[in-house]
Amino acid sequence: MIVVLFRSRLTPEAGDDYRAMAEEVLATAREMPGFIDYTIYHSDDGEKLSVVRWENQETMKAWREHPRHKIAQAAGRERWYRNYEIEIAEVVRSSRFERG
Repeated sequence: MIVVLFRSRLTPEAGDDYRAMAEEVLATAREMPGFIDYTIYHSDDGEKLSVVRWENQETMKAWREHPRHKIAQAAGRERWYRNYEIEIAEVVRSSRFERG
């Protein structure tokens, strides 16, 4: 499994157009083969952390190269993001506990 960590801060210009694009690209990603899940966390200082899990490198790469995702990336760099950082990790081990 591949985990993408996307840390970001938005500009004041990131308004309704940003939210609409974010919803659109997430819906597209969810329909792609290999997509596992997506979670977003917000910190008190405005930083967001998006965690996206993919089955493998190939499915994550297909998302990275998707035409609509590329359009969203360009718009993000031009006007929506103050800064961002992407880290990609391969899961070596995983365990889980759930009460009940």
